[in-house]
Amino acid sequence: MARVNIEIPPPNPKQELFFKARARYINYGGARAGGKSWAMRTKFVLLASRYAGIQMLLLRRTLPELTENHVNPLLVMLKGVATYNVQEKVFKFPNGARLKLGYCKNEQDVLQYQGQAYDVIGLEEATLFTEFQFNCLRESNRSSGMMSEPFSPRMYLTCNPGGVGHHWVKRLFIDRAYKEKERPTDYVFIPARVYDNKVFMENDPDYVAQLESLPEKRRKMMLLGDWSSVEGAFFEEFTNNPDHYLDRQWTHVIDPFEPDPAWKIYRSFDFGYNKPFSVGWWAVDYDGVIYRILEWYGCTETDNEGLRIPPHKIFEEVARVEREHPWLKGKKISGVADPSIWDASRGESVAEAAGKHGIYFAKGDNERIAGWMQVHYRLAFDENGYPMMYIFSNCKAFIRTMPALQYDDHKVEDLDTDGEDHVADEVRYFCMTRPIKPRATKKLDEFAKNPMSVYLDVNKDDIKTVSRRPRMEIIDGDI
Repeated sequence: MARVNIEIPPPNPKQELFFKARARYINYGGARAGGKSWAMRTKFVLLASRYAGIQMLLLRRTLPELTENHVNPLLVMLKGVATYNVQEKVFKFPNGARLKLGYCKNEQDVLQYQGQAYDVIGLEEATLFTEFQFNCLRESNRSSGMMSEPFSPRMYLTCNPGGVGHHWVKRLFIDRAYKEKERPTDYVFIPARVYDNKVFMENDPDYVAQLESLPEKRRKMMLLGDWSSVEGAFFEEFTNNPDHYLDRQWTHVIDPFEPDPAWKIYRSFDFGYNKPFSVGWWAVDYDGVIYRILEWYGCTETDNEGLRIPPHKIFEEVARVEREHPWLKGKKISGVADPSIWDASRGESVAEAAGKHGIYFAKGDNERIAGWMQVHYRLAFDENGYPMMYIFSNCKAFIRTMPALQYDDHKVEDLDTDGEDHVADEVRYFCMTRPIKPRATKKLDEFAKNPMSVYLDVNKDDIKTVSRRPRMEIIDGDI
């Protein structure tokens, strides 16, 4: 094959940092129009040109996104350079380098890559992938054995804030809150905004104005790359403000305290084996306010991965906690759980296993939309900043998973069940046992919008209503 030159425009300074980075996990982006897709596919072409035999995998969440963002541009860019197999979605280079393009629309689609080895893996819009998918792909990111020179396997990610993977991406690359055996030096984040992409701004100067006109939360995310704002969060009202842990205003998370001995105690439960189980203990005060005081979340160090503990072991531990914990021992504890734990079609039901340890539940009301509304009603603040639900700061699973849940793309009032929703489910069961009405919002004073107020600065108390005489009527034709 004759030598073919590929003309690549100069990268902007942030894209150049992305090209030069050599960490194990390199994340580029954080806002709209930072030139992420171009940087990703260009980096892969550069790697294919430099390293003979390199094996690479580039993923988007859906096939239409993959086709539009990468297949079509690469067909133009690599014409006469690499051959493309439409069925396999693979670009093959003359030096043996190989670039496979794929997608993972559903959670389990990622399993098709198990057992395969790729020197480089790219995740476009990484926040649309779950942590389970990311971890599965990490297992496949290893030396392919097809290269004739040393090369350290690595993963490239691009993303914006938001999406089902917002919190795991934020933990690793923004907060840098690492778990045991995670090495901080493995993770590099290169922030990029539209202002860094001078070529784009010259070609489409009006786009910045479009981003600036977005609603506040989305504007902060897409224009400024603000990871503290999560647009599309199912429980958007949930607030964790440490400045108010003591006064308990405008926050749902508060400092733990010993509940009043007269308060009633409840237990909610959602079973899981491969996925996490969740147990929550609640106290209810004299005003009907609920407090999540304790929890046990059956999750490994990997988010949304269950401990695989059999039911009898779970309830053996639940019974021990309720015998020994000073807030629970000696209490009559009422329980509520997912109705599915009474299913005995495969042998002993989960509910029967619980009963053998003296742990009993009522069947939870599984009406999803009504249940979610009860959670929303509880989370709502009154005009003074007090909600009907508080979460003790020791309840880490609630605090981590609830804000991450997103709306379902097809059921607009339901949450996306691909998210880590196990805590949310048992919270829903409990809230349905004590339903409340939505709080009436304070009626706005319409006079504030009246021209007399806006332009004339007239006091509302100075306005006098015009008195009108009763309408004169003619009776029986007499005047």
